[in-house]
Amino acid sequence: MDAETVDAVVIGMGPGGEDVAGRLAEAGLSVVGIEAELVGGECPYWACIPSKMMIRAAGLLAEARRIPGMAGASTVTPDWAPVAERIRAEATDTWDDTAAVDRFVGKGGRFVRGRGTLVAPDRVEVGDQAFVARRAVVLATGTAPSIPPVEGLADTPYWTNRGAIRATEVPARLIVMGGGPVGAELAQVFARFGSAVTVVEAADHLLALDEPEAGAVVADAFRADGIDVITGVGATQVTHADGGFTVALADGRTIESDELLVATGRRADPAGLGAGVVGVADDARWVPVDEQLRVADGVWAVGDLTGKGAFTHVAMYQSAIATADILGQDHEPADYAALPRVTFTDPEVGAVGRTEADARDAGIDVAVGVAQVSATIRGWIHKADDEGIIKLVADRSEGVLVGATSMGPSGGEVLGLLTLAVHARVPITVLRTMIYAYPTFHRGVEEALRDLDL
Repeated sequence: MDAETVDAVVIGMGPGGEDVAGRLAEAGLSVVGIEAELVGGECPYWACIPSKMMIRAAGLLAEARRIPGMAGASTVTPDWAPVAERIRAEATDTWDDTAAVDRFVGKGGRFVRGRGTLVAPDRVEVGDQAFVARRAVVLATGTAPSIPPVEGLADTPYWTNRGAIRATEVPARLIVMGGGPVGAELAQVFARFGSAVTVVEAADHLLALDEPEAGAVVADAFRADGIDVITGVGATQVTHADGGFTVALADGRTIESDELLVATGRRADPAGLGAGVVGVADDARWVPVDEQLRVADGVWAVGDLTGKGAFTHVAMYQSAIATADILGQDHEPADYAALPRVTFTDPEVGAVGRTEADARDAGIDVAVGVAQVSATIRGWIHKADDEGIIKLVADRSEGVLVGATSMGPSGGEVLGLLTLAVHARVPITVLRTMIYAYPTFHRGVEEALRDLDL
């Protein structure tokens, strides 16, 4: 197959890939962007944006239900129709990426629809076309849902996050397999719109990668929303008959639902991309990269594919570094020590850096400080829905924070202060001398600092 020579080829046009491709095109390079699905990737069509529209709507219902006892009386009648319509009309253009493709082409890029494969370090094939890259190949193909090998599951019409986002009706009963961020957010949404929801999480607590205290508070909030929370037990078999699902659990219980949402993580497919030609093992879970996002000479990777965090903000952070490296511009190397993450449940769970357990496993001399949001003056004022914690994880010998959790109302917004503290290694002595505005949720950080034993 004859190949066309260009400056750069980007395989995968999700948030990171689209950004790299656009930046390189604007810099005057000849760039081919390849995408098999939708330009923009998972975030604008199936994840961050539409899911937060759902969460916003569900949060309005919850707030209205909190009026009694604080501001009068309320009657709440959920209606899913405007939510489904907003996702189609405002977020996804009914899953049409024409505007995104035009945006990239308008920057000078060339778009090819198809599944790109790396067949040599500088050669990419897509359908009956081939391209040789003079300067760079960028791998940015993201991840797909990781479906557990539960007996019978593959033969059923289960939902992934995409089915949940596309829903035009709220199921009467919903089982959510997986209590991580995606499962937790969507479980609460559907429960607040009237579904009888059961969450099944094999780990000991919800949000297994976060602090266990956060998982416990979320579980309590879920139960208050009428969600049945099952932790520490996995599914062993799934069947589907007569329009319904039956899930057998390892402890002998069975549960039934009208829909089943599988939210048990994500996986990359380096082998399917052809990454073996640049030395990536066939059984690798991720494409390994260095601090400049290089995989090999002339090959870079960005986004979820790198295993550094399945977040749009990580992909965008990496894209800026990879672009600068490709263009020979000065740049700081990638550093994930202060990587922030937010789960948009109610209460929100914001976290940055290491958990307490992770810090101890790394051999750090750990000090911990905790404040209960409900015990702060702002929490007391807030009253309804004031549960949460601020937990600080410090390196005692260095006198700096290495991790933190900000959980509660506006937990993701309070996280900004803590992310800066971890990123800039602000001494705890300096944090303790700051003036914290009163009465704010972030003032709880001051109380957690007082609880630190150092």
